[in-house]
Amino acid sequence: MKINLDCFPCFLDQALRAAKMATNDPVKIKSVLDAVALMLPSISLESTPPEIGRRIYGCVHEITNNRDPYRQIKGESTKEALGLYPYMKALVEKSKDPLLSAIRMAIAGNIIDFGPNRKFDLKEEIDHTRRKAFALCDYERFKDDLARAKRVLYLGDNAGECVFDRVLLETMGKPTTYVVREKPVINDATVADAREAGIDGVAELMSSGTDAPGTLLETCNEGFLRLYRNAELIISKGQGNYEALSGEKTPIFFLLKVKCPVIADHLKLKEGDIVLTGGSAQNS
Repeated sequence: MKINLDCFPCFLDQALRAAKMATNDPVKIKSVLDAVALMLPSISLESTPPEIGRRIYGCVHEITNNRDPYRQIKGESTKEALGLYPYMKALVEKSKDPLLSAIRMAIAGNIIDFGPNRKFDLKEEIDHTRRKAFALCDYERFKDDLARAKRVLYLGDNAGECVFDRVLLETMGKPTTYVVREKPVINDATVADAREAGIDGVAELMSSGTDAPGTLLETCNEGFLRLYRNAELIISKGQGNYEALSGEKTPIFFLLKVKCPVIADHLKLKEGDIVLTGGSAQNS
C-alpha cells in the first residue's frame, strides 16, 4: 500500500507525539520536527507508510537518544490487557463459535495503537467489537485454510495487543510462530513485550529483523523470510502490517480495525470498520 498526500501531515503529527514521549527538551523536540520537515520533499508517493515511519522514528531516536520512548506505556498496555484476559477467555469459551469470537478479540486489541490513536478504552472496545458486524469477512476461507495448515505464521503488531492475540492462538490450537519487531518502534511489540503477554507459552517467538512499524520485507532477516515464503497460512495483525504486505500474493489473512482515513479509502471502507480478509494466496 502506497502513501498519499494525506499521510504527510500525519507524519509530522506522529513525529511530534513521539518526540514528546522521548524527551521533555523543547529544543530536541523542535529538532525532530525540523528534521522530519526537511525529509518530506524527498518522500516519494511510491513509498509505503512503514518505510517512512521507519525513517521518522529513527530520526526521533537519533536526536533524542531515546531508543524506546514508549516503553512505559507498552508495559501499562500489557498489564491492562492481562487484567482483561480472564474476561476475554470467558466470552470466547461460552460463545457459539469460539474461533470467530477469538478473532473478534484479536481485532479488538488492535485499538492499542499510539501511531494513529491516542485514547481508547479496552473493555469498551472488547464489548463493541464482539457485537460489531465485519465490513469484510472471509471467515469460511479462514476456517478452511486453518484446517489444512500444519503450522501458522502470525505477524504480531502492538504491545498489549499481544494478549488479545494470545486468546486467538489458544483457540486455534495450531503450532504457531509469532513474529514481532527486532527493535522498539512506536508501541510495536518486541520479543520482550510478547513474553510479558505470555505468548511464549503458546507459540514460538521470533523477530522478523525489522525496526519498521510494519513487516517491511526488504528489512527483514533471512530466517523470517524463509518462513514467510514457505508458510501455509499467515495471519497479519494491524494497519502497519497491512500497509507493508497488502500487495503480497501469499496465503495471508489481514485482521485489523480501520483507524486511518487513508487505509479506509484503500479498502473502500469506513474508519472504525473491522476486517478479516485474504487467504488462499490472496485470491479475494
